[in-house]
Amino acid sequence: MSLFRLDASILPTSSASRALADLVEAEWTASHPDSIVTRRDLASDPVPATAWADAVTGGFVDEAQRTPAQRDARALASTFADELIGADALLFAVPLYNYGVSQHFKTWFDLSYTDSRIDPTGTALNGKPATLVTVLGGNYSPGSPKEGWDHSTGWLRRVLEDVWGLDLRVVQRPFTLVGVNPALDAFADTARELKEAAESSARTFGRELAATRDPRVA
Repeated sequence: MSLFRLDASILPTSSASRALADLVEAEWTASHPDSIVTRRDLASDPVPATAWADAVTGGFVDEAQRTPAQRDARALASTFADELIGADALLFAVPLYNYGVSQHFKTWFDLSYTDSRIDPTGTALNGKPATLVTVLGGNYSPGSPKEGWDHSTGWLRRVLEDVWGLDLRVVQRPFTLVGVNPALDAFADTARELKEAAESSARTFGRELAATRDPRVA
């Protein structure tokens, strides 16, 4: 059994998304102590901003005519796809930044998506078990003053669940800036409850992830 884990937080030592993902991974490791965990940290090893354009334009010309940058980008896309396809289960830890999806994750997804096995016509990831951990500095739930300002979680679900066809579970923790931003101090009790609920979900989904298998693996 093998797990692929991707982290997109720019704060490795104080990341709320990494902390929740650690709980998911701990449950996986408890069930599969000898499993391989492949890690990709998009903060410490970011995808070059030009790689997606190079991979796309490289697809319009014969291999012999590609520039070195185009060849490198297409090779990196293949590596990303290999990591996803080769794992039995997937774990993504992606925070909300500035009301939208992390640019690190978006760049990684766009480049990965150029590989023909997982592009708009590819089906190599259909049914693969996965868990998405996402955290929000504020609270954008229905009825809140900023309802609808979370432009990340919905997009993440669309590309992971609907585009790639993953068997996806989502752990979300709002209000991570409570205790950091004094303007949110009044929500301390709510934030604590939401944190505890997210941690419980992370453990539950970690156990479920460990119990599932890629349906294409005999």
